[in-house]
Amino acid sequence: MAVETDVLDELRRLRTRIPRLTGSLAATVDGLVLAHDVPGTEPEGLAALTAAALGVAYRMTDAAARGDFRELLVRGSGGYVATYAAGTTAVLTLLAEDRVNVGRLHLEGRRSGARIADLVATGVGPGTGRHADRPAPEEHLATVPPTADRPIGTLPVRTPQRPTHQPRPQTGI
Repeated sequence: MAVETDVLDELRRLRTRIPRLTGSLAATVDGLVLAHDVPGTEPEGLAALTAAALGVAYRMTDAAARGDFRELLVRGSGGYVATYAAGTTAVLTLLAEDRVNVGRLHLEGRRSGARIADLVATGVGPGTGRHADRPAPEEHLATVPPTADRPIGTLPVRTPQRPTHQPRPQTGI
């Protein structure tokens, strides 16, 4: 069975285990949708926002010396958005009503995050997933950098450099 189908099954089981859960989404840390069950919400946009929030949350836990990122909870006037690490390459985002049992949300979200991490870890690579019948070309495999060592939400850091030319002095000011 494809990884996407297994992850979607896990998301649907979550809805039965958490009363007042209104949606769930599994995505890569780069913001690509793996599977979703979010009626009334654009999954690609939510995945992209999750990736952005994840980057900030990762940097916040790092700056505060609180270890690796585990979860993020946002509460709005209409409910909650909870994001849980699902291994080092995926993330689980849950949408819930305002009256949800937050303890239950955390318990089930953490468990499902671990299950999704296992599903993604065992199903990544050529010969698995949606395009299992099409093997990856050898030249593509050689150019793909390994991402397993990359922590969740890491962003590239831009190093300022000196300009290659000297600015002209302004006259008449």
